[in-house]
Amino acid sequence: MILTWLIALGAGAASALLVATVATGSALALPLFYLAPLPLLIVGLGWSHLAALVAASAASVAIGLFFGLELLLAYVVGVGLPAYVLGYLALMAKQEQADAPFEWFPIGRIVLASAILGCVSVAALIPLVAGDIEGYQAALRSLFQAMLLETPGSTGTDADRLIDLLVLVMPPAAAVVTMMTQLANLWLAAHVARVSGRLMRPWPDLAAISVPPATVALLAGAFIGAALSSGFAGLLAQLLGATLIMVFALVGMAVIHWITRGAAGRTLVIATVWIAALALGWPFGMLALLGIADTLFGLRGRFRRRTSAGGPPAANDD
Repeated sequence: MILTWLIALGAGAASALLVATVATGSALALPLFYLAPLPLLIVGLGWSHLAALVAASAASVAIGLFFGLELLLAYVVGVGLPAYVLGYLALMAKQEQADAPFEWFPIGRIVLASAILGCVSVAALIPLVAGDIEGYQAALRSLFQAMLLETPGSTGTDADRLIDLLVLVMPPAAAVVTMMTQLANLWLAAHVARVSGRLMRPWPDLAAISVPPATVALLAGAFIGAALSSGFAGLLAQLLGATLIMVFALVGMAVIHWITRGAAGRTLVIATVWIAALALGWPFGMLALLGIADTLFGLRGRFRRRTSAGGPPAANDD
């Protein structure tokens, strides 16, 4: 038990050091900051959710002592709390009878939880920037204006329109990036735990990811709320809508992984879709529509599940 707590404290120290790189202003500071949840998730998936809580708490105390309250709050809502919650959900299971197999918390609902956490993380950081939405948008506008002033010839009406667009899309984009980095760290931590033999749940079939049909109604409600509301409520609806679109985009990608199993050229098709989506952005919208269609109409149920002879098991089909 003592060894477990020492490992947890070490994970917390590693996470705090990754966050501390922000203070250096290095070009590597941002990617290292996004890796800050990784040690917490590794100890959470490999040991226990309590170990992850100890690690997150230790990191929070260290950051608060050395870097102040603002970075402490940013760490708690953006790194520590989401990592603990996702690790906790990943290890949730129920057993109907003593000799029955465990039913693990569905991966699709973990993805949905990451969307909500990404939304909450960005919304919770707004008070650190300004006291209200107008002040927050003004701060963003000032930041982008300062950035554009460093570029020759970047003034005028077109620059003002660009700044207005950036102010509009920055919060939802931040929520999506937060969500995706949380999921990427969870995936990487699970791989590390599995390779070390400490992953306590079986590796899931990621091509079978699905979300409850009510998620479609939640997305529609977010769109309606963003259109009809203003201020903080409207911004919160925008953040939720953006992250839910990404949830359905991931479901759409899972559909492509599912229906191409055993097909010739499958690797090329999947790689092309991923590269196009990451490079262009708009294919995520098409994937989201595919994910919504699958959620409502069960598209994957219309395709026979195929695996190539002698191929890898579904557990390795990421």
